[in-house]
Amino acid sequence: MAEAFEGDAYCVKCKAKKSPIDRRVEEKNGRRMGKGKCPDCGTTVVRILGKA
Repeated sequence: MAEAFEGDAYCVKCKAKKSPIDRRVEEKNGRRMGKGKCPDCGTTVVRILGKA
């Protein structure tokens, strides 16, 4: 099972912070990033996470 992140992420389309669905953590170039889907419009929302 993939690691999930806590908290809200900003949806650019809705212009508001939302609690995303289908949360997961991805790592690229040594940086952690939380990704999910906006519950209202379905757009991918992203949140930059700190180092583990």
